[in-house]
Order: sequence, then structure tokens, then C-alpha cells
Amino acid sequence: MPQPKRAPLAGVPSFVRQERLLRVPPCEKRPEIRKFRIFRLSLFTLPLKSVFMEKRFSFDYEHYAALSELPEADRLLVAEAVQATRSAHAFYSKFRVGAAARLRSGRILRGSNFESEVYPAGLCAERSLLFYAQANYADDPIEALAIASDPSGRECYPCGQCRQVLVDVERRQGVPIRIIMSGGGTASVVNSAETLLPFTFIL
Repeated sequence: MPQPKRAPLAGVPSFVRQERLLRVPPCEKRPEIRKFRIFRLSLFTLPLKSVFMEKRFSFDYEHYAALSELPEADRLLVAEAVQATRSAHAFYSKFRVGAAARLRSGRILRGSNFESEVYPAGLCAERSLLFYAQANYADDPIEALAIASDPSGRECYPCGQCRQVLVDVERRQGVPIRIIMSGGGTASVVNSAETLLPFTFIL
């Protein structure tokens, strides 16, 4: 005996009606089918409320209008960074950068930027220095790092990759690194690399 056709549900899309006819057993009561389907549709149509908390990030840093105003240890480290610019290999950019680090033992290390003929293969002065220090003096923490450039028309700040590596070194050695960014006869100083990169990458 042929089954009578069921009237379509008002307001329910055709693909839902088709799925109901294919998946629901014939013996199941119709009110239960409607209730189930209405619940499924409501799940996808209810508006979602966004909940957020506004936060603000700020930090303190030292600014010196003249290099002569720097503490003596910082001033001497900037002079070492200036010396390091002379060994830079920057035939593309002509922007020579030098970095100098003072270790806990008092040892001073230098690094400079190197630009390769395969241009992306170059490396910044800060990372050249940091990688050398971690490979050879991992047990002697870096207490301070100064950056200088030639030409020096403005203060020289580390790029994003160098900031990440600075934070990585801080975490590895468990000691914050004082960073002196010099140029144009002035300097800005922060007492930790995390200040320069608040949202760092962490595995």
C-alpha cells in the first residue's frame, strides 16, 4: 500500500527536510522529529556574544640626550660597539652595525652585521654576537649589550628577529640583558629584552 506524502515543515530548508526523510526511521513520531530539527537549526542561528578584556602595555626606559651622560660602563660598551662597526660587511645596504656585550666575568665580546651575496643569508650584528656568545660562553651570562651604527644619524634599534633571540638568551641564562641603543649622539636604554618584545614566541 503506497505511503501518503508528508507535508513539508514550514520554515525548514529543503536540505533539512531531505535529511529528515532519509535518516529518520518511518516508525519515529513526527513531533520528535520536529523538535530535534528545530534544535539543530537554532544551534547555528543563535548570535554569539564576543567577550573581551581591554589591556594596556607600557614600559619605562632611560633616554640620554648625550652619550657623555651614560653611566661609565654603558659608555665604554657603546664605544666597543662603534669599534665593531668597522668589521661589518655591508656592501648592499652600506649600513654598518656593531654590537658589544659585557659578560658577567667582565669579558667584552663584539659582533657586526654581515651581508652575503645571497642576500637573505646575511645576519645582523646582534645575532652574530649572541650566537657566538652562546656557543662559546654559555656559562658566562650577558649582562649588557650595546648597539651602534655607521652612518649614525639616529639611534639604532634591534630588528624583530634580534629581539626574539635576545629574549631567548635571557630565558636561557636566567638573567635580564641591559640593552643600550645608541646613535645620533643619543642613547635609549632598557633593562630587559622582554621590554622590547612583549608578545614573544614561546614553544
